Amino acid sequence: MKTGTILVIDLFAGPGGLGEGLSSVIDASGSHPFKIGMSVEKEPSAHKTLTTRAFYRRIKDSKLGLASYNDYLLGNLTRAQLFGLFPYEAEKALQETLYTPHSLGDDNSTIHKRITELVQNHGNKPKVVIGGPPCQAYSLAGRSRNAGIKDYQAEKDDRNFLYKEYLKVLSVAQPDVFIMENVRGILSARIDGKIIFPRILQDLRAPGRITKITTPKYKIFSLVVDVDNPESPIYEDFTDYLIKSENYGIPQARHRVILLGVRADIQGTPSTLKPFKYQSTVEQVLADLPKLRSGFSKRKDITKDWESTVSKNATTVKRLLKKQFKQAKSLDLKPFKKLTRSATQPVEQSCQMPEHLIEWYRGKEPPCVLNHETRGHMESDLLRYAYSAAYTQLNDGTPPKARDFPDDLAPAHENWKSGSHADRFRTQAANKCSTTVTSHISKDGHYFIHYDPKQCRSLTVREAARLQTFPDNYLFEGNRTQQYVQVGNAVPPYLAQQIGKVVMELLDQ
Repeated sequence: MKTGTILVIDLFAGPGGLGEGLSSVIDASGSHPFKIGMSVEKEPSAHKTLTTRAFYRRIKDSKLGLASYNDYLLGNLTRAQLFGLFPYEAEKALQETLYTPHSLGDDNSTIHKRITELVQNHGNKPKVVIGGPPCQAYSLAGRSRNAGIKDYQAEKDDRNFLYKEYLKVLSVAQPDVFIMENVRGILSARIDGKIIFPRILQDLRAPGRITKITTPKYKIFSLVVDVDNPESPIYEDFTDYLIKSENYGIPQARHRVILLGVRADIQGTPSTLKPFKYQSTVEQVLADLPKLRSGFSKRKDITKDWESTVSKNATTVKRLLKKQFKQAKSLDLKPFKKLTRSATQPVEQSCQMPEHLIEWYRGKEPPCVLNHETRGHMESDLLRYAYSAAYTQLNDGTPPKARDFPDDLAPAHENWKSGSHADRFRTQAANKCSTTVTSHISKDGHYFIHYDPKQCRSLTVREAARLQTFPDNYLFEGNRTQQYVQVGNAVPPYLAQQIGKVVMELLDQ
């Protein structure tokens, strides 16, 4: 039996990483079975990104549509003008994202009404609910912040229970399958002194127990560990639900809990993801992007002044590193000349990225590089960036800890050497996958230093998006800070595509 069209309801959608991956799945007939019926997102810039992408999917296979979208990317058309050229497709895209930002919990009547309409119109064909409740309450960083709040009580923090909004949608949509994603910290988060994850699993297996609506029960599967009894899947360890993205073709060590819920009456066992033989590295997926320089954040930004500063820093860095690495004397740290802070030209044709990612990133290649603009940095930080990047290069991809920085490069932090700031400045090594791209990249770039000391900067939004495996023609709307947050909060689309294939094969059984 073939599945036909699979309705997708995307919750807490962010900029649309999960939806992008599923909608890119192709079946044996060459069709795209997953069709997003609704994407729910409350943050305005992410909602705008979602709507633009929903519109793009509807026009991309038309020569005129793709040309018009590219004109928008080049600045030849406004967004309103682009949408005006294709009013039917624009209306469908706006309808998909509910026209305006919406929040589960606050806007349930609108959201649940639309879900009911979609489900009724879809009939008996398969339905999938995807998405993950915001993770601030579960993440280790969030829990650390909460610990500093006077009289904070986890049991009174509504964010710990946003998953119950997910349960309500499961009761309304009653999907064949659901995919729920969250941070690793959800496995150890506690409420009233008890780990909350077993309770979440129990509720997801029987949503009706909480919602008081007659709802099918679900079996919860891991996507990376096989189970002995598929009729009643129980895993030895909660970490069996943890997906390490770097093992599945993603150039990033992003470790996330992803639960695959399958309606209890559906026969068949979902397969697990197939690990890749080799991990993809940062340099492989970033090397073809145009080189850029950073800027100054506390003084007038002039290219020649930047070149002079970075050239002077290069001399200092080389002198310092010679004391630690014999091979430092052969380092070339002189900055590139006449670099700009943003790039609009297409990517260079030569690339060294793995075969599986070339078409993924560069299919329907845009006429210019999107969201590729650098930040300004304090002059003192430029020296630290150059040191960190050069040290990492000499140390086989291992960046320096705070203790490895010479005293005259130490920032004015009282506890710099205490260990709590050990990774305050971290270079993303060229020869390894990156560390987890998080929304903190919007705050500063210290943890996301580019591996090339001659560019002496932090990663751009586009580079972070490459590490997250967003296609190059995926435009992030909003200002640069908002774009960073969107990228950091997303699910890698290429991983989501692999999960989508597992779901499609299960529903085809």
